[in-house]
Amino acid sequence: MGYQASSKIHINLLIIVILVLIWSAINPLDYLDWLAEVSPGLVIIIILTLTYRNFRFTTLSYFIIVFLCILTFIGGHYTYSEVPLFNWIKEEFDLKRNHYDRMGHFFKGFSAIVVRELLLRLTPLSNGAWLFGITTSIILSIAALYEIIEWLSTKISKGGKAAKDFVGMQGDQWDAQWDMALAFTGCLIALLILSKWHNKLLKK
Repeated sequence: MGYQASSKIHINLLIIVILVLIWSAINPLDYLDWLAEVSPGLVIIIILTLTYRNFRFTTLSYFIIVFLCILTFIGGHYTYSEVPLFNWIKEEFDLKRNHYDRMGHFFKGFSAIVVRELLLRLTPLSNGAWLFGITTSIILSIAALYEIIEWLSTKISKGGKAAKDFVGMQGDQWDAQWDMALAFTGCLIALLILSKWHNKLLKK
């Protein structure tokens, strides 16, 4: 894929994610929860846009980043425990909870490809067990940090509604462990399935 062709794809991805962000900001279920949910994605978009000329990720990494931002913006609009499609799935299959949050944490593990790219391009690391292990460790650290932030939000707000929506436990005492385990699983799958393709894109 040529430089100009990939640039067009990246611009289109930026337009798509901005449109979804605008949609998510229109009458969300709770503005405070929306702000808490979308802020990380918004900051990432701003940073990537400002640094685009000096540091361009592969198109695969941009696809993953945009996909994760869109998942976050949808979750912020409805709150993770009230996404309509997954409420329908919950009722249709008689599930105990809305699993949109679970799906989101699984796919967050796919950000391992982005971390992998940063390590390959900015450090002396090369393909191998060390790269795999360090990438996985970073994803697990990010997943654990996110759970700590969620826990702190409930302490600071003293268990307010916005904090409960942000955490999205839905009564599950093992929610944090599930979220980290799913991020770990997503990370392993992404590295095992996408690494070879990612290597080819990096060579270009």
